[in-house]
Amino acid sequence: MYYDAVKVEPRDNFELYVECQDGKRGFFDIKPCLDFGIFSELKNLDYFKQVHILFGALAWPRGQDISPSKLYAELRSHHDLV
Repeated sequence: MYYDAVKVEPRDNFELYVECQDGKRGFFDIKPCLDFGIFSELKNLDYFKQVHILFGALAWPRGQDISPSKLYAELRSHHDLV
């Protein structure tokens, strides 16, 4: 899909810099998810930084993932941060 992630870089503030297949890029804030179920493991910054791309989604070793469609819909550009 055009909204699949092709690059991800974790930040120390629990945000992810992401580039999508169609060229859209920006930041995804994971903080709102950190108090829910298996996402609470991501509060460990070392574990959070193990993010990788799996079939266009953002994923972590113990099964947490962010779907490409959710990621794309909530991606904030650099301009949104100003």
